[in-house]
Amino acid sequence: MSSTTVTQASAPANSRSRVILASLIGTTIEFYDFYVYATAAVLVFPHLFFPAGDATTALLSSFAVFGAAMVARPLGAIFFGHLGDKVGRKTTLVAALLTMGIATFLIGLLPTYAIAGWFAPLLLVLLRLAQGFALGGEWSGAALVATENAPEGKRAWYGTFPQLGAPLGFIIANGLFLVIAALLPSADPSMPSTAFLEWGWRIPFLFSAVMVIVGLWVRLRLVESTAFTKTVESGKVVKLPLAEVFRKNWKELVLGTFFMLATYVLFYLMTTFSLSYGRAPIEPADATQLPGLGYSYTTFVLMMIVGVVFFGIFTLVSGPLADRYGRRKTLIWVTLGIIVFGLVWVPLLGAGFAGVMAWLIIGFTLMGMTFGPMGALLPELFPTNVRYTGSGISYNVSSILGAAVAPFIAVWLWGLADGSPVLVGVYLAASGVLTLVSLLISKETRDIDIDR
Repeated sequence: MSSTTVTQASAPANSRSRVILASLIGTTIEFYDFYVYATAAVLVFPHLFFPAGDATTALLSSFAVFGAAMVARPLGAIFFGHLGDKVGRKTTLVAALLTMGIATFLIGLLPTYAIAGWFAPLLLVLLRLAQGFALGGEWSGAALVATENAPEGKRAWYGTFPQLGAPLGFIIANGLFLVIAALLPSADPSMPSTAFLEWGWRIPFLFSAVMVIVGLWVRLRLVESTAFTKTVESGKVVKLPLAEVFRKNWKELVLGTFFMLATYVLFYLMTTFSLSYGRAPIEPADATQLPGLGYSYTTFVLMMIVGVVFFGIFTLVSGPLADRYGRRKTLIWVTLGIIVFGLVWVPLLGAGFAGVMAWLIIGFTLMGMTFGPMGALLPELFPTNVRYTGSGISYNVSSILGAAVAPFIAVWLWGLADGSPVLVGVYLAASGVLTLVSLLISKETRDIDIDR
């Protein structure tokens, strides 16, 4: 018996519960941190960090900083991907989680523009970039922990657990904001209270420290996957994963980027733009504001949370479907649904409360169905020795093309159409067409050898 065989036989293995919990809790914390910022970008930051006479300009400035993190994500994917493919998944995941947690905690301690002038938004931008840098390394590592430890025939099912962190993070982050807003009520439902703006908004950012401690405890108990261990033992770890993946897997990088495009656009339209549109008054008193649905913050966030429950449910549903029918076929049908959904925004949003609720449920259901299979699909595109780098770059470059600009473009199109969401829906449909083309020219990955 060879020494390699003995090593593999005696190596500790991650239990099913440990794999699921480690991949789920980390992404939940990372997305919690991201959603806390996204919510504050709508409710708080335009008032405290970007004061301007024009309300729309202040909102756009806040969204621009929100999008800046997406630019940092590919850099994080390269940095953490290099570590993940060289020294292992476990160490890299711990480093990414710590980076995100520290940045989020420090945002909760920032001085505002009234206290520090331009220095305040500068610090906010820097910490936002740190958040993006960390998330760039988090997702691919969590997806690899899930898929490289999955039983045969269940990779897509296991790959949905890191994806489930997105809806869970949303519910925790927005639920906490709702509780704080209820405890610090405002006389004007369209505006946060004075106490909320002075100190209440800081609580969700500071609370991140508690969640990070829990996440670290779980991740430090992980052992490396068999796939990575085999790569080390066979001497196939490459010196420069970034150069290797661009040299040998550039086609997969391009395809993976466009696989995620519609997912990202839908994701940030439903979670960030929708909160602005839903809360905007039907008939603004200020000429600089754009008209919207006129719901109070509390009402609309509760409606969104109902939609996000469907996001979570259908994220889990998508895994077994992708395992049974294939990732490509499942995502082609879902992407067709996204295109149609983008074209029916106006009739849905014009049908009163029932129509708005249907819009949220349909949008978040499609989000779950398209986001779930990505946890298996992107890692399956790349061999083990460049998998962390390759899947991370595809996932995060797509964040620039989709998520970084989606809220900004959406607000611009919203204004261009005189307050109608029609062009925003067309923008979503157009991104869906690009994703559909990439899926049609791709090959199925369900049956590849994950240890290759």
